[in-house]
Amino acid sequence: MEKIKSLLNNFWFWLRSKTTLDEKAIDVYEEVKDRAKEMKKEFVDVKKAAKNVVNQTKDVVDAAKGKKRKGRKKKSSKTKK
Repeated sequence: MEKIKSLLNNFWFWLRSKTTLDEKAIDVYEEVKDRAKEMKKEFVDVKKAAKNVVNQTKDVVDAAKGKKRKGRKKKSSKTKK
């Protein structure tokens, strides 16, 4: 009985050595690494957008206080000929 158990154990270790678990783990690691890079880029974009929103809300508050608009002047809707 001990000999059969030993043979089955050796067969099991041989079979596990033939699987591609290591390769799959490497692929998962690379995928996670790539996703982390993309998330970092998106976070930078979100940070810029949030900063822009903060600046615009300051303009809205200033407009509510009655201050004049900053920046470029609006183009008139009427065209001169």
